[in-house]
Amino acid sequence: MKHFLADELDRSRAAKRGGGQPTVPIEFNNETQTATSLQITDPAFPYPDAFFDREWALNVLDRVLKTLSAEYATSGKARHFEILNCWLIGEASSLSQADAARQLGLSEGAIKVAIYRLRKRFRDLVKEEITGTVDQRGSVQEELRYLLQALAER
Repeated sequence: MKHFLADELDRSRAAKRGGGQPTVPIEFNNETQTATSLQITDPAFPYPDAFFDREWALNVLDRVLKTLSAEYATSGKARHFEILNCWLIGEASSLSQADAARQLGLSEGAIKVAIYRLRKRFRDLVKEEITGTVDQRGSVQEELRYLLQALAER
């Protein structure tokens, strides 16, 4: 009986749903035309840090692509870069290697080598860009992984 009465007393004193705290409506207040101070974030929306990191990664890639484009233009191969850069930016399905070879007047083997060299130079330039932003050589690989992670998140 003692336990039953103690439990009943606990239940009667229990603070439910906020324990006497004032409630704050979540809806828009039509009378004052202002939103309440309580804001619920959309879980699908990326955090501000993730947005910043993604923008940083895209900026790094943009600078590298501009540098690479300038290198090809300087060497007189601007048309090569225009056609082959789709293998860097993920649009390779829009053009086959055979079509690229015909457009540039090269063999398919030469196109494969050109794509390989373009990708290698791209990787080297990304590493150079990141090396300029870190103070320790060992952290370049960490930054590269972080860059890929930032690009993978939507």
